[in-house]
Amino acid sequence: MKKYTLPLATILLFLLIHLQTDAQKSSHTFALSDSTFLLDGKPFQMISAEMHYPRIPRECWRARMQAAKAMGINTVGTYVFWNLHEPQKGEYNFSGNNDIAEFVKIAGEEGLWVILRPSPYVCAEWEFGGYPYWLQNESGLVVRSKEPTYLNLYKNYLREVGKQLAPLQINHGGNILMVQVENEYGFYSNDKDYLEINRKMFEEAGFDGLLYTCDPAGTVKDGHLDGLLPAINGLDKPAEVKKLVRMYHGGKGPFYIAEWYPAWFDWWGTKHHTVVPEEYAKRLDGVLAAGISINMYMFHGGTTRGYMNGSNYNDKSPFEPQISSYDYDAPLNEAGNVTEKFRQFRKVIEKYLPAGKKLPEIPIQRATVPIPSFELNQVTRVFDQLPVPKWNDSPLTFEALHQDYGFVLYRTTLKNATSGTLKIKDLRDYGLIFVNGKRAGILDRRLNQDSLLIEVPKGDVTLDILVENLGRINFGPYLLKNKKGITDKVMLNSKEIKGWQMFSLPFASAGQQVVGANITATDLPVLRKGSFTLQKTGDTYLDMRQWGKGCVWINGHHLGRYWSIGPQQTLFVPAEWLRKGVNEVAVLELLKSQQKSLAGLDHPVLDQLK
Repeated sequence: MKKYTLPLATILLFLLIHLQTDAQKSSHTFALSDSTFLLDGKPFQMISAEMHYPRIPRECWRARMQAAKAMGINTVGTYVFWNLHEPQKGEYNFSGNNDIAEFVKIAGEEGLWVILRPSPYVCAEWEFGGYPYWLQNESGLVVRSKEPTYLNLYKNYLREVGKQLAPLQINHGGNILMVQVENEYGFYSNDKDYLEINRKMFEEAGFDGLLYTCDPAGTVKDGHLDGLLPAINGLDKPAEVKKLVRMYHGGKGPFYIAEWYPAWFDWWGTKHHTVVPEEYAKRLDGVLAAGISINMYMFHGGTTRGYMNGSNYNDKSPFEPQISSYDYDAPLNEAGNVTEKFRQFRKVIEKYLPAGKKLPEIPIQRATVPIPSFELNQVTRVFDQLPVPKWNDSPLTFEALHQDYGFVLYRTTLKNATSGTLKIKDLRDYGLIFVNGKRAGILDRRLNQDSLLIEVPKGDVTLDILVENLGRINFGPYLLKNKKGITDKVMLNSKEIKGWQMFSLPFASAGQQVVGANITATDLPVLRKGSFTLQKTGDTYLDMRQWGKGCVWINGHHLGRYWSIGPQQTLFVPAEWLRKGVNEVAVLELLKSQQKSLAGLDHPVLDQLK
């Protein structure tokens, strides 16, 4: 056997690379002590700002993080959203506004640490709590359980997340300090074996640093997993927080409030939620004085674009779909501007800065541009450009049609029927009923409406039911009862109607061809297009107060939903999505087909109920 000797230079190069790699991996350390977190062996009080990458235009990520630093924030918290990253089974997307690895890296470049919350269930006032709609088509699947199909799909997804983010953990040279396992699981169940499976899957996906759980005060017992740090949500009384953590963490800390709420979210038809900044500044002061670390939910909410809002529902409350604005009355408002709450919190945090450290200057307000009234004169009736339908004896759900969001038109022909009561069993969620093209009424799940009287002419009559998915339930016991559309049957005078066409209208974009000018009066939904011209760009707020219900696109970006019932009456348009010169606008309007004038304000209207 011949012996081969490597050149000395090669050996030295190998050793140098190996030492550099080890140095990078060990450039920082993060650990738990009995009372505090330890960053590089020194006490570290985490003051974290929750903000979600999909709710902020990618072009604005860095500016939002710089604003966080100006308030005294040292860490950013974010969920990871399964339904964004695997919108269809086996199809993964980590690009554009979904590029969470880039989000984390930008935080690092700005000197911020990251708390990562990649559990497949996120709640977050987000469609289906973050789960992809197609899980409901998997036979026997049970979310948040040991059911094998769920665990296998969850594992596949988590593996892909790990490829993106595991290398960015602090123990690998990155800036992710901790990773959350599941999310408020104690609210939902108490299966410790399921939590242990979660822990193992996280480790197998490469998350081999510090893991933790988070639960509201009354549910820590059920949601905590032995060996992991139990973080507390929604409680800011220092003595109680410390008592709870010690109870489930071997009599010691550190102490972490994983969700500290400076305000709350909104849903359609109820008032805009706000709180007094001074009161919450005092609460923040008390928590920080006690040496407790926090994650502020939300520091900056941003906007829930497209159809990604969730809904709340349980046996004791009505169906409550959330609005598109996720302003949250947060310290940094929907547009990314500082508020009085921001200034009050900054004053508090300054008291607890390390010696010699000063905060950056408060960022200036973003420029705004009011847009004079313009008209959207290109218009087409939605029903005039329908896709090829699917036929079935009984109505099919969105899921059975393999449709995620948007609208489905259900059509049938009534033959020699009589006028009477039309009943839609388990309508989800908002249905416009048309008889021979004339609107006969509206059924709204929020109001527990499922039936109405309709006039049926003699002969063959076309019955159309346009159903909007207002957002799948994101919290509570009904996660598994989340299919959309007509989920049971339709009856006229107690007799079931058979023979349906289903037209899928996801309206992911305003891609329908719009031709012609003004149309004659119609009850049918319309898609309108128009444009306006800008000499300079800035943030603006489209004023939807004269419109009825629908959604808006600007230069191809889906801004979200509007609804005249409020409280949200404007749609935020970031300057980054506008351009000098011509800007294209499309509006899908369900109720007021003749409305065509639109303008942009220099301020939001988020607190006006009708």
